[in-house]
Amino acid sequence: MFKPKFFVLLPKLDRATIMKDISAGILVGIVALPLAIAFGIASGVSPEKGLITAVIGGFIVSFLGGSRVQIGGPTGAFIIIVYGIVQQYGINGLMLATMMAGVILIIMGLAQFGQIIKFIPYPVVVGFTSGIAVVIFSSQINDFFGLGLQNVPADFVDKWIYYFQNITSYNLQALIIALLSLLIIIFWPKVSKKIPGSIIAIFVSTFLAQFFGLNVETIESRFGSIPSSIPALSFPALNYHEMKGLIMPATTIAILAAIEALLSAVVADGMIGGKHKSNVELVAQGVANVASPLFGGIPVTGAIARTAANIKNGGRTPIAGITHAVTLLLIMLLFGEWAKLIPMATLAAILVMVAVNMSEYHVFRRILKSPKSDVIVLLTTFGLTVIFDLTVAIEVGMILAVILFMRRMANEANINIIRGEMQDEEEKEDINSISKKSVPPGVEVYEINGPMFFGAATKFKELMMEMETPPKVMILRMRNVLAIDATGLNLLSEIIAENKKTGTHLLLSGVHAQPLFALTQYNLLDEIGEENIFGNIDDSLDRARVLLGMPKVGRPADFKSEVQREKSEN
Repeated sequence: MFKPKFFVLLPKLDRATIMKDISAGILVGIVALPLAIAFGIASGVSPEKGLITAVIGGFIVSFLGGSRVQIGGPTGAFIIIVYGIVQQYGINGLMLATMMAGVILIIMGLAQFGQIIKFIPYPVVVGFTSGIAVVIFSSQINDFFGLGLQNVPADFVDKWIYYFQNITSYNLQALIIALLSLLIIIFWPKVSKKIPGSIIAIFVSTFLAQFFGLNVETIESRFGSIPSSIPALSFPALNYHEMKGLIMPATTIAILAAIEALLSAVVADGMIGGKHKSNVELVAQGVANVASPLFGGIPVTGAIARTAANIKNGGRTPIAGITHAVTLLLIMLLFGEWAKLIPMATLAAILVMVAVNMSEYHVFRRILKSPKSDVIVLLTTFGLTVIFDLTVAIEVGMILAVILFMRRMANEANINIIRGEMQDEEEKEDINSISKKSVPPGVEVYEINGPMFFGAATKFKELMMEMETPPKVMILRMRNVLAIDATGLNLLSEIIAENKKTGTHLLLSGVHAQPLFALTQYNLLDEIGEENIFGNIDDSLDRARVLLGMPKVGRPADFKSEVQREKSEN
């Protein structure tokens, strides 16, 4: 049950696949280099700790993980929680919290929590992700403008007040380096997508800073040299009272690691047409987080951007991830002395782009058009993440989502419409059952019974993943769906996008008022097309026949009674 993908695929590997994976791994290692250093510095620790995390954590995640192509390492999601722990508890506290989080992740995997973690509401995930992006952006203003400020306040509001009070002390040379680096990162993909813009920005800015003797702060001037070796194994000092205070931060690290790793694995599955083992992945993430601090590293999780880069460069097995870790190790051992010359303004520009990409501002805007309860959860989680604390944000966001979900369920239960989610319609004594209809070949009909909230959406998504061959026409029967939330709307958006790739036509049947209004607000109505939305199943089947070039069929004798029944329910 907990056999890692590496050992599953090992007997099937051939020379061509191995060479492709090694090539992809080397490229991803180069992509990961500036990010690992930047994430380490932004987290309040020295740059080599980010590199060590990518080496140790990246190797373990690929070697023991449940995904073919997952790339592990430090990510932006951990920056604010790690920075807070370091400020309050020091490096020893960070080691303890990370190892505790690793143990929690292992327990979650062994307890088969891999599926449960997917039920975290979408607005909560987007809320704290966007909030983290804003905090990362705020943390880079000092280095981006070369303000040279010491003891910058940790509080978001106080930090920006401090920035504005000292904005006149900016370093023009540092600002030019930062802006040049930012422009290179943005526009370099138009030249080449193989070599990341961040690497080009580092080479160009470092050369200019050294050649012209610019007065800009570098990694060396702030942290000294980067060690060219992996530190010896060391264990944190155990302190019961300190561990007690670290329970909540450790739990937050574990939840963040689980969410980001599984989201990354799901994205990767969609790109390669595979299927990851979520519980195996959680165990691997746990082992990586236990091991990383022992060598001086920080928290580890799956990195979506680096995983996507791995896939785009041809990586298809864990050998690519292992190669990525080995590549970073060799760079650290052989070229660590050169890395110390990188300007801090360049790293700030890299993290500004990370924040922009992480913000998911387009998704954030779309959720603002969702039902009010989802908007409340989104804004609450976002606001608490930015203004207060990520741990508090996740706790309150989850509690608020659960309360609103229970309220929705109570409202729906009062009108006795809920009959259970994803039930087999043929088992019901229903004269309008699809089993009593003539369904043309190439058409598949799916019916959701009950509100399409995050639980039902997850089940429906799993059902879609089991479909081996996409149909020519997909009919989604929604006569018993009285309500839909942001997660359900996002699922429909994903189905629309996937159907465009496969050439499948999507039809909706029996759409009620709230889902129809939500579809309009979410701008999905135009994507589906009003001509593909019907009040009853017979018209939907006739539309399918037209799309397939088949003649329509006559109306059944009880057609009028069916229309009247569905109208009364609508």
